[in-house]
Amino acid sequence: MSPNKPRLLLHCCCGPCATAVYERLARQYELVCYWFNPNIGPPEEFERRLEAMRQLAGAVGMELIVDTGGEDEWQQAVAGLEDEPEGGARCDVCFLARLRHAARKARELGCEVFTTTLTISPHKPLERVAPAGEQAAAQAGVRFLAEDFKKKDGFRRSVELSKQYGLHRQRYCGCVYSMRDVETGPDAGE
Repeated sequence: MSPNKPRLLLHCCCGPCATAVYERLARQYELVCYWFNPNIGPPEEFERRLEAMRQLAGAVGMELIVDTGGEDEWQQAVAGLEDEPEGGARCDVCFLARLRHAARKARELGCEVFTTTLTISPHKPLERVAPAGEQAAAQAGVRFLAEDFKKKDGFRRSVELSKQYGLHRQRYCGCVYSMRDVETGPDAGE
């Protein structure tokens, strides 16, 4: 543990999103990266994204904790919201489910603060993610760092770094329901 930097648990939704967020936060914090994404499907996509996360961890020397559980709990949380569009109520429930786990893991590891890479995505506004992070933090007794990582060209930087590291970049958020939206949306077949 670094005596000069506070420890921060960084919930990582995927390797590409983690690139620029890790780069930015590593200057201020001792980072513990946490993979908990039971929403990602199908299983082949889950494995591709986890492999990209591990590839990044190896490339930059990040501490990475992988939690592959929680799928049944996630399915129960989003039950009844399967037909919601990407960006709808299902996403709010999904954010909260994943960030609750991250907040509890932060407390367990002695990290007083946690955040998530989710806000680097142009499709994940801070205004939607932060309430889930704040609620999860309050329940776990830790603090949520509400930062919009897409600002200061964060998303662009994540694309650059993903190419540099040769990381798999996905076309949909992660859950099979958002994959359906990509397959049937206006850009389908491109």
